Amino acid sequence: MTPLRAIGWPFAGEPDDEAWREAIAAHPQARLARVTEQHRSGYIVAEGPDEGYAAESPPEWQRAPSYKKGMIPTEQRAAVGDWVLVEGQPPRSARIVALLPRRSAIKRGAAGEHYKQQLIAANIDNVFVVCGLDADFNPRRIERYLLLVRGGGVEPVVVLTKADKANDVDDALAALAEIATQGVAVVAVNAKDRASVAALEPWLAPGRSIVLVGSSGAGKSTLTNTLLGTEKMKIGEVRASDERGRHTTTHRALIPLPSGACMIDTPGMRELKPTGEEDVAENFSDIEALAEQCKFRDCKHEREPGCAVRAAIAAGTLAPERYANYLKLRDEVAGAANKLATRLAQKAEEKVGGKALNKRLDEKYGRH
Repeated sequence: MTPLRAIGWPFAGEPDDEAWREAIAAHPQARLARVTEQHRSGYIVAEGPDEGYAAESPPEWQRAPSYKKGMIPTEQRAAVGDWVLVEGQPPRSARIVALLPRRSAIKRGAAGEHYKQQLIAANIDNVFVVCGLDADFNPRRIERYLLLVRGGGVEPVVVLTKADKANDVDDALAALAEIATQGVAVVAVNAKDRASVAALEPWLAPGRSIVLVGSSGAGKSTLTNTLLGTEKMKIGEVRASDERGRHTTTHRALIPLPSGACMIDTPGMRELKPTGEEDVAENFSDIEALAEQCKFRDCKHEREPGCAVRAAIAAGTLAPERYANYLKLRDEVAGAANKLATRLAQKAEEKVGGKALNKRLDEKYGRH
C-alpha cells in the first residue's frame, strides 16, 4: 500500500470499510487507483506518486444527458480525488470498472436555473480556503466558501496569502475573528516563502488529502509550487487595476507533495452556489446562539423589543455585514433545498411510474 499512501490512501493497510472491501472483492482482477485529473475527454488515474495514465470510463458515465435511461448523473461519476478500480493495461486498454464509496465530497450548485450539483473534489481531509491580503480579501466570500466546504463534511483552513505585502494583517485577522471562534483555523503566510508556509504542516501529514479553493490570483498555484519545492504550476500576474488574477489553473489536478500528503489545485471559481445540503447554523453558530437569547422565540430581529441580535450589532460585537451575509446565505440554502426536494420527488415519481408501466406490460404480454 506504500505507493497508494503517497497519493492519499486513507487506511494504514487494507481498507477497514466494509463497502470498500465488498467493491474490491467484486472485481478480483482490478487494481486500485486514484483519479488525479478529469478532462472532457476522460480521466487520468494513478496507482502511486509516479505519472498517471488515461483510463476509459464506464459506458454509463459517457458524456450524455443524465436523464437518459441508464446514464449516471454527473455528480455520481468519478471526480478528482475519487478512488476507483481499474482493469486492463495502459496506455490503450485501461478502463475504470468501479467507483469506490466516497468518504467526503466538496460540491457546489451548478450555474443555471435548473438544479444541478457540480462535484469539485472527493475524499478530502482538509480544504485550504485561499484568500490574498490585497483587493482579493473578502470575509463574506470566505464565509460562503466555508459554508460549502463544511457541507461536504470536510475541515476547512483559511489561508491568507501575500502577508509579506500587506500592512494590515492584524486587521484582516480581526475581521475574521467570528470565523475563528467557529473552530476554523486562520493562517497568514507568504506563499513564496517555504519557512512561512511551514505553518501549514499540521495539515500535510502523509496520507492526507488537501484541496485548494479560492478566486483567481489568490495565490493557490504559488502556494502549491512552494510546498512542492519546484515551479510545477503555472503562475500569472494579477492585474494592477483591481489586483485580481487571470485563470492559470485550467483543470483540477491531484499532486503528491514531498511531505507525503497530496494536494488538489483548482481553477478560480466565479460562482459559489449552495446545493441545499449545507448547515447554515453550523457556520453561524454565534448568530444562532444570540437568537436563542432574544426575548421572543419567534423574533425576526427587526423591531422586536429584547432582540439580542440587534443588541449585539449595536454594541459592535456582531458585524452587521456578517449578519446580512447570514440572512443571504440562509435564503439561498433554503431555495436550493426546495429545488433539491422537488428534484428528488420527481425522480421518485418517475421510478414509481416506470415500475407501474412495466407491471402493466408484464400483465398484458407476459414476462420474457
